[in-house]
Amino acid sequence: MGEQEREEREAVLDGSYDDSLKLFTVLSKAYRALMDRAVRDMKQYGLSASEFAILEVLYHKGSIPLQHIGEKVLITSGSITYNIDKLEKRGLLKRVPCEQDRRVIYAEITASGKELFDDIFPRHAAFVDGMMPGLSAQEKRELTEQLKKLGKGAAAGS
Repeated sequence: MGEQEREEREAVLDGSYDDSLKLFTVLSKAYRALMDRAVRDMKQYGLSASEFAILEVLYHKGSIPLQHIGEKVLITSGSITYNIDKLEKRGLLKRVPCEQDRRVIYAEITASGKELFDDIFPRHAAFVDGMMPGLSAQEKRELTEQLKKLGKGAAAGS
């Protein structure tokens, strides 16, 4: 057993990792509970979580190159194409070729998509807010900053 492995084993045995393990477990359970409820809310509007996320980005950010949507909504590129196709068939978004670069295609929310989101987004936002009654606005802001810090630190270590 190498020195690093021995140190890691001792840290587990003496409880040095307990706070990190507890945070990981609590964070995972909270995420799952919140997402399960949020996804159920999205589905009541006839949209999958991926479809909802794509429309939400377009609704708030405007036209976006298809290649960049995955970064914004954390969906794989294959899934993006599938969901874009479905949303386009429903008339909620359209593909718009870039005039300067033929390789770039933009996704753009249609008038029907905007109308739908004008109706459902405020209700969804209120639903999400209602899932967090135990936190004040200040606590939400502080927790958001702490989670950003945690995520950036984790990403830097990969």
